[in-house]
Amino acid sequence: QVQLVESGGGLVQAGGSLRLSCAASGRTLSSYDMGWFRQAPGKERQFVAAINWSGAYTYYADSVKGRFTISRDNAKNMVYMQMNSLKPEDTAVYYCAVTFDIGTTNPRPTSWGQGTQVTVSS
Repeated sequence: QVQLVESGGGLVQAGGSLRLSCAASGRTLSSYDMGWFRQAPGKERQFVAAINWSGAYTYYADSVKGRFTISRDNAKNMVYMQMNSLKPEDTAVYYCAVTFDIGTTNPRPTSWGQGTQVTVSS
């Protein structure tokens, strides 16, 4: 079982940037495709971005394409997401997860972390 811990969230003004990190323990992440998801208050959890096990392929929700960049460092057992040009509608708790079926219309997350809060003020 892999344990995931997200960090890097915070309060930022619209137009600002944050870099989220996801640290894994228990198992090496290099065997897994990984994703970031988010959940805003009163809304369902939604897909944000995904990266395949080698880092060669990335996928993004239309709402973040061109602003967010997912990456990974398998040697460090880490996954990252650089978030630029943040908007108030990006406000949510962000989770990283081992993710199946990336690149499809229904990527399936599992093995969630505890999440990190991102708040974007207008």
